[in-house]
Amino acid sequence: MAETPTEPDHSYVASVTRIRAAAGAILRDQAGRVLVVHPTYKDVWEIPGGMVEADESPADACAREIREELGLSMPTGPLLCVDWVPPSPPWDGGLMFVFDGGVLTPDHIATMRLCPDELDRLDFVEPERLGDVLIPRLARRVAAAVTAIGRGGVYLEDGTAPSTR
Repeated sequence: MAETPTEPDHSYVASVTRIRAAAGAILRDQAGRVLVVHPTYKDVWEIPGGMVEADESPADACAREIREELGLSMPTGPLLCVDWVPPSPPWDGGLMFVFDGGVLTPDHIATMRLCPDELDRLDFVEPERLGDVLIPRLARRVAAAVTAIGRGGVYLEDGTAPSTR
């Protein structure tokens, strides 16, 4: 049976919850350390990535951000986790997608170029030290994503698996 398009109920559409979305990647060096970057506009370390733009998929946003921030054109790998982040005014709640960016070769690392408007530093950090470098929620998310490599994606809420909360 063919689907018949109907006029949407605009008042219902206006009432539907809107959430923000961002996407990042776990990029590792050959020693297994995780790439972290330092944005110029805030004093915290993060993984490469950023906000999903209008009409953009999270995977496309991740690839775009890696290209813009690091000068690397790489395909987005498998999804490692989706993390529901509760509202924290002025921010609405959001979905944070983390993809496997794979292992960077020495040639990849040598060709990385930081976008000076966005990043001023990068470092590779041992997975067990991520909690020393990243804010707690992001450290939990990245640790879960690293654990998920090769095992399939996980769902988190505020950086924690719901069954462990």
